[in-house]
Amino acid sequence: MSPPLLKPTPFTFTLPTASPSPSSTSPSPSPDLLRQKLALTTFPDELSAPDQWPYGAPLADVKELARFWREEFDFKGFEERVNEVGRGLGGGASAEGQWTARVQVEGFGGPDGGLEVHFVHYRSEVPGAVPLIFVHGWPGSFLEVEKLLPLLAQGDGKSAPAFHVVAPSLPNFGFSEGVKKPGFGLEQYAEVCHNLMLGLGYDEYVTQGGDWGMFITRTMALLYPTHVKASHINMIRPLAPTFSKHPFLYLQHALTPYTADDHAGLARAHWFASAGRGYYAEQSTKPQTIGYALADSPVALLAWIYEKLHDWTDEYPWTPTEILTWVSLYYFSRAGPAASVRIYYEANHVRSKNDPLKKNHVARTSEHVPHVKLGLARFPRELGVFPKSWSGTLGKVVWESENERGGHFAATERPEDLARDLRGMFGKEGPCFRVVRGRSGYVEKGEAKL
Repeated sequence: MSPPLLKPTPFTFTLPTASPSPSSTSPSPSPDLLRQKLALTTFPDELSAPDQWPYGAPLADVKELARFWREEFDFKGFEERVNEVGRGLGGGASAEGQWTARVQVEGFGGPDGGLEVHFVHYRSEVPGAVPLIFVHGWPGSFLEVEKLLPLLAQGDGKSAPAFHVVAPSLPNFGFSEGVKKPGFGLEQYAEVCHNLMLGLGYDEYVTQGGDWGMFITRTMALLYPTHVKASHINMIRPLAPTFSKHPFLYLQHALTPYTADDHAGLARAHWFASAGRGYYAEQSTKPQTIGYALADSPVALLAWIYEKLHDWTDEYPWTPTEILTWVSLYYFSRAGPAASVRIYYEANHVRSKNDPLKKNHVARTSEHVPHVKLGLARFPRELGVFPKSWSGTLGKVVWESENERGGHFAATERPEDLARDLRGMFGKEGPCFRVVRGRSGYVEKGEAKL
């Protein structure tokens, strides 16, 4: 039985004007307290090395960003930018903006079994637009959908379809409620996203995700294949084909030499596994310990996230304001920055209640997912770029693109490339045209725009 339709409440973000007491566990510091903490920071030293990045975020960079955050960052502008996401795009959309609603998730939340979830909902003026849920990861947020919205919401009436776009803040992230008890794994994140779409009236929909968004949307495809009609991902984590599971792919793989791009992608994956994964080990085993630093020290939070923005992108030209906008969204988040890293522990320790083998879904999402059509966007500076001959082990791949530039945060780094993929996959000439019943993405004969 589907959950009842939601009754969303309009949401506007307002920065706190007063800070909690020193003994409080409330994650609601004010900009004034942030400035005080930045002024009192004790910085570490560093080695005299020609390249500091192998050791982590360079001291000079972090000092300058901390100074900028304290002295020059426009907090009012930050507040305004956050509130503008999903609003004022033009085109006569029938509904736009940010909302909160209590979304059901079994065993979690208040007496009604729900969590308050924040989300962007931008309804195209095209009545038959394709419903798409965009799911972020860490250290990203709903802000990543910002550049995609104007590219997807209206289409062009010809080759490019239009989309109704939903972009939630995951529980424990952004302006969504935090989870207060253990066991909130990928199935629960998937349940929240699925029930959000049903509650907004989208019984069938498509998904897009990278980072944890990939794992969550793959889990949604496993659990709700009659509702999830197609998935598009930009972080691709396949397993090499084996003869026992994929004999045709195995033989094809064995007979096909790796290309120069394949070798470069495997080298990138090796770098990440050997030199870029320390954060994952900590967050997936002892998230509470690192949480003290992230909650108390704005510079610790800044350095922890800045390192990823540098290492995981393809020479993306981050500005101080853009970096600090991402970091500030975590600093001023509803549940606090420590809550966001718990997904690493829970996703790796909670066993699936729906899988007879009781696997965790992090492992399961790298295996074959039946029934749901799959699109892949390959970016050369992703955290691992695996040979194309492995892709078919993930499921029914109907779309696969090769992009010359781009890294882990595709929606921010290369929004045009990601939008091109979605338009092509769901457009009139694409393999997923009309995959959602009654929603082609175009104005049909006899219809009027909303």
